[in-house]
Amino acid sequence: MSLFIFLTVVQALVAAALVGVILIQKSEGGGLGVGGSPAGFMSARGAADFLTRATTVLATLFVGLSIVLAALAVGTTSSREIDTSLQRTAPAVPAPDPLAPAQGLPAAGPAEAQPAPASPAPAAPAKSAPAKADPLAGGAKQ
Repeated sequence: MSLFIFLTVVQALVAAALVGVILIQKSEGGGLGVGGSPAGFMSARGAADFLTRATTVLATLFVGLSIVLAALAVGTTSSREIDTSLQRTAPAVPAPDPLAPAQGLPAAGPAEAQPAPASPAPAAPAKSAPAKADPLAGGAKQ
């Protein structure tokens, strides 16, 4: 784990240096570039080449460290097991919703406690009352 922390600190330093080198470079608008001596290594051309090379090296280091840190992070977390100590278990039979409409199930209550009769007696057909003539109907006579 200490290697991971060390590489993370190195990557932070590389990132800060990369930001600094990019800001120092002379852009088309002038930027934050600082002029150097007119001759030798730190001439305008030499400084531009040095800063371009430094940017390339620092960017390559940053990407490389990112890949290494990602590989280390996967290696350290893949050996862990998932903690299921807080996992809730579902009940064996879900409780029926008291507000849901009945779905063909018999109602539970005291009526179920008594046995039903074996066969009910057939009911006598009801006699219909004689039809009364509708006074508004066309066929009714007064």
